[in-house]
Amino acid sequence: MARKHTHPYPADFRQKVVELARSGRGIHDLAAEFKLAGQTIRNWIKQADLNTGRRSDGLTTAEHEELAKLRKENRQLKIEREILGKAAAWFARETDSIPPRSSNS
Repeated sequence: MARKHTHPYPADFRQKVVELARSGRGIHDLAAEFKLAGQTIRNWIKQADLNTGRRSDGLTTAEHEELAKLRKENRQLKIEREILGKAAAWFARETDSIPPRSSNS
């Protein structure tokens, strides 16, 4: 089973760091003060900009969540389709016949 991705920093902490960076504090200063990587802060700023509509060169957090949900659902549907195909083949072999197609489908 896949592990659920969790953020190591609370959302309010990330938001506060983004606000400090936007208020003019240097990214390197913030990174040193909060023991973060500078790229982490830049990533948080970019994601905040995407979420608020300041940027449009990526996915918002909601879009990322929806994409992950749809990918998971797609994987599950593929597994179910494979199982149904194998079951249909097994039943066809067991009965030595292929059932007629229904006109309702």
